[in-house]
Amino acid sequence: MMQSSTSTNRTRPVRTRIAPSPTGFPHVGTAYIALFNLAFAKAHGGEFILRIEDTDQTRSTEQSEKMILGALRWVGLDWAEGPDIGGPHAPYRQSERSDIYKKHAEQLIENDHAFRCFCTSEELDAMRAAQMANGETPRYDGRCAHLAPEKTAQLVSESKPHVIRMRVPTEGVCQVHDMLRGTVEIPWTQVDMQVLLKTDGMPTYHLANVVDDHLMDISHVLRGEEWLNSAPKHQLLYEYFGWEMPVLCHMPLLRNPDKSKLSKRKNPTSITYYRDAGVLPEALLNYLGRMGYSMPDEAEQFTLEEMIASFDIQRVSLGGPIFDIEKLNWLNAEWLRALTPEQLKNKILDWANNSDKLTAIAAAIQPRIELLSDAVNWGGFYFQNLPNINAESFTHKSLTPEQIMDMLQLSLWQLETLPTWTEENIYATLKGLAAHLDIKMRDFMAPFFIAIAGSTSSTPVMNSMAIIGADMTLTRLRHAIDVLGGLGKKKLKKLEKQAAELPDFLAAE
Repeated sequence: MMQSSTSTNRTRPVRTRIAPSPTGFPHVGTAYIALFNLAFAKAHGGEFILRIEDTDQTRSTEQSEKMILGALRWVGLDWAEGPDIGGPHAPYRQSERSDIYKKHAEQLIENDHAFRCFCTSEELDAMRAAQMANGETPRYDGRCAHLAPEKTAQLVSESKPHVIRMRVPTEGVCQVHDMLRGTVEIPWTQVDMQVLLKTDGMPTYHLANVVDDHLMDISHVLRGEEWLNSAPKHQLLYEYFGWEMPVLCHMPLLRNPDKSKLSKRKNPTSITYYRDAGVLPEALLNYLGRMGYSMPDEAEQFTLEEMIASFDIQRVSLGGPIFDIEKLNWLNAEWLRALTPEQLKNKILDWANNSDKLTAIAAAIQPRIELLSDAVNWGGFYFQNLPNINAESFTHKSLTPEQIMDMLQLSLWQLETLPTWTEENIYATLKGLAAHLDIKMRDFMAPFFIAIAGSTSSTPVMNSMAIIGADMTLTRLRHAIDVLGGLGKKKLKKLEKQAAELPDFLAAE
C-alpha cells in the first residue's frame, strides 16, 4: 500500500457530518465517530452537522431518532445544522429528500452511468446460489446492464418493478486516498454493481450519502473502517457527477476485550445505558476520545475543549481500540473524585431527577409503602446498574436453569425488536412467548423479577421494565443469562432458528 499526502483539503471550508440511522438504540460507536468528526472540524475552524439516514422505512422510527439526538446532546456533542435545528441545507432527514435522489439517479441513467435492473428477488437468489455452488463470490452478474433501450422502455411502460444500479468497471484497480492509510488499492472485480435506488423509490446509503455530502458541502468524511470497501463506489459516483470528492478517513472500529467487533452480546453498547448506569457524560466522551487516540502530553483525563485544542488526526492509531467497561468505570471514578462534595451532590441529583421516571416509580411503590423511608427498599432497584444476583437466585420449582436461559434469550431477542418501548408492548410480547412455549405466565415471569429487580418481592415487573427503559432492561437480561452460566454457540444457533420461526406477538393483539 502506497502512502501519499494527508492534506486536509483547505481549498474549501472544513465541514464534517454524522449520519445515524434511527433504527435502534443510540450506539456508543455513533458517539465515537461523531466526536472525531466534531473535533476535526472544530480544530480546523469548521462546522459539524448532523443528518438522519432514515431511508429504511420499515425499521426507522421517530422514537429512535429522538433517543439518538438526546443521547448525543447528553454526552456533550453539538451540531451547527440538523433536523432539530434546521439550517441552509434542509431538510436533514433523508426520507424528506427522495425527489433529490430520484433526480440524480435519473441523471446517471441519462449519462449511461447507471441502468434499470428488473431482476426479481427470486432471480437474484438463484443467481447467487449458482455462483456460490461454483465457488464464486456472490455478486450481481450484470444481466440487465445491457438491455436494449426499447426493451427497457417497454418494461417501464408496463410498470415492471425495478431498481437503479450503477455501472462499475470490470477490470483494473481503484485507488482510494485515506488520511490514515494513504493510498488504498481495491480491484474493481471486488466492487458490485450497487443498487442506488430501490423499488420503493428510496435511495440506498451509497447514493444518498454521496448526493447529500455534495449538496451539504461536506469537505471531509470520517467514518468507520467497515465502509472502506465501499469507497470505490462512492469515488466513482463523484466522478460520474463531476463533483469534488470529500477527503476520506476510515476510523478503526471499537472492539470488545477479545478483539471482536463491539457488540451488544458482549458489552452494553447504548449511550443511554451508560447514562442510566451513572456514567458522567464528560467521562464517557473522554473515554471515547481515548479510543485509539493519544493526547500530545499522553494525558488520560481531558475535556472536549482540550481535545479540540490539540487535535491531530494523525495521532489516531489504526489498531482496533478496546472498549473496556472496567477502564471506563475507572475513568468515571477519576472524574467523580475530582468533584467537590457540593458538585457531586448536584451530579447525583441531576442524574436521579427525571420527573417522569420518578412519578412512574412513585406510582409503582405507592401501594406498598407505609413510610417514606420504605421507598429506598421498594424503589432502589430502579436506580441500580445490575442487581446483586447469582445462579441460586433463579431456583424455580418447575423450571431448570437451561429452560430459564432459553426463555430469557428468546425474550431478549423479541424485546430488542419492539417498535416502541411500552408496558403494553412488553406485556403482549412476553405473554405471547409464554403461550407459545406452553409455560404458565406466573412461572414464565418469575425469572424476570430476579433479573430486573433482584428479588421476587417487587413492583409489577413489566411496569418496572417500561420504567427503567429498554437499554437497562436488556442489559439486566443479558446479565441474568451470564449469571446462569451463559449460552454456547451451538445452543445460540439452535435458539436463533427457533426465534426465526416465532410469530409476531404484537400483531396477534
